[in-house]
Amino acid sequence: MRVLGVDPGLTRCGLGVIDGVPGRAPVLVAADVLRTPAGDDVADRLLALEAGIEEWLTAHQPDAVAVERVFSQHNVRTVMGTAQAGAVAIVCAARRGLPVGLHTPSEVKAAVTGSGRAGKDQVMRLLRMDGPPRPADTADALALAICHLWRGAMQRKLAAAAAAAAGGRA
Repeated sequence: MRVLGVDPGLTRCGLGVIDGVPGRAPVLVAADVLRTPAGDDVADRLLALEAGIEEWLTAHQPDAVAVERVFSQHNVRTVMGTAQAGAVAIVCAARRGLPVGLHTPSEVKAAVTGSGRAGKDQVMRLLRMDGPPRPADTADALALAICHLWRGAMQRKLAAAAAAAAGGRA
C-alpha cells in the first residue's frame, strides 16, 4: 500500500510518501515540503498548495492519504492556516476517490513509537534513513503516513465489525 502523509501548513506543508504493509518496516518513496510566502494572499497560497499536492498525487499515485487532524492551539491564526491547508489536501484526495485518514499528533506518536513521546529519529530508523528527515514538517508527514499504514487496517476492521454488529441488531 502506498500512503501520502500531509503535515498541513500554509507556510510549510510537509509531504511524505511511503510504501508498505501493516507490521513491516515501510519504505521511503519521497519527502519534501511545499512552501508559500507568508506575505502572499491566502487564496493564492491555498491554490499553490493545491497545485503542489495535485502534482504529488499524480507523480506518486498513493492508495490513501493521511492528514494531521487539527487540534486546538492557542494561536488562532496558526490553527486556521493549518485547517485550511489540511482541507485542501482532503479535497485533492477526495477528487480522486482516495480514502483519507485524519490522525492526531498523539495517535501518530503512539503508532510510530508505541508511546506518546515520539522523536524524529524514530521515523529515520523506521525508514532506514541516513539522517533525520528535515525540516520537521517532512518528518511529521512521513510519521503520518506510517501511522495510517499501520493503524488504518485496524481502524477499517473495527469499523466493519461495528457495522456488522449494528446490522445484526437491526
